[in-house]
Amino acid sequence: MNELQGAGVALVTPFNADGSIDFESLGRLIDFQIDEGMNYLVSLGTTGETATLTAEERKQIWMYTSKHVNGRVPLVAGLGGNHTQEIVSQVASFDFSGYCALLSVSPYYNKPTQEGIYQHYKAIATASKLPIILYNVPGRTGSNMSPATTVRLATDFEQIVATKEASGSFAQFSEIMRDKPADFLLISGDDPITLPMMALGAAGIISVIGNAFPRKVATLAKLCAAGDYTAARAEHNDLLKLTELCFVESNPCGVKYIMKQLGIVSSDYVRLPLVPVSPLLQQAIDQELTK
Repeated sequence: MNELQGAGVALVTPFNADGSIDFESLGRLIDFQIDEGMNYLVSLGTTGETATLTAEERKQIWMYTSKHVNGRVPLVAGLGGNHTQEIVSQVASFDFSGYCALLSVSPYYNKPTQEGIYQHYKAIATASKLPIILYNVPGRTGSNMSPATTVRLATDFEQIVATKEASGSFAQFSEIMRDKPADFLLISGDDPITLPMMALGAAGIISVIGNAFPRKVATLAKLCAAGDYTAARAEHNDLLKLTELCFVESNPCGVKYIMKQLGIVSSDYVRLPLVPVSPLLQQAIDQELTK
């Protein structure tokens, strides 16, 4: 899928100071991403604090985002969980207008076997009218989707077109690249390793730091795709420290603070159990931003 090449961003969900959804800031953020060259947008991934949104709020955000994007860039919806039949029901009733694919996280907390993970995605693929991006993030789910399972799913279901890999294992990335179908895409799920993953053959990144610096992330992905790794290293090094700081106290607390400091969103409010970044981390981020 050419629509998933290059730089995508997992959009934050801006909130007002009272905890309600700040749709005005969300609209500004979407325009900012498109104007700064982001290739595609992901609505309601982990960075969107999806776990703390009600079903009605999720529908409102998906609908608003689709209407505001209005076909200007490809749009992916994050729709996953650990209750397979519930996800299948959501997929069956999802309004696909304006969306080109679904990003679905591997089941968390239950700690299924590899066969359980395979059967989970098989059920979703059978129900979905849209292509599916697998999402492997063991640090959050408590289980790892093996390269063999990823390749099995990619081979068995045309509907499964890509994987967002955030395992951090280059042995795993290499095995997927070696064994996958030719048109199946490997996408980086971690900003700091986008450059080496794209050097290995990954199609691009679904970024967190891109919420604050979309042009730099888009440029990094474009340079990597062109094989200009000398220029890409400069962009990589420029973003590295701020990206690291974003994850010191959990995502998206850090990037929301950066976005507030840059005037991209009005508030860095996050919903419990997350809390805003500590004064010490604020100071470290402010010092890095001045550079």
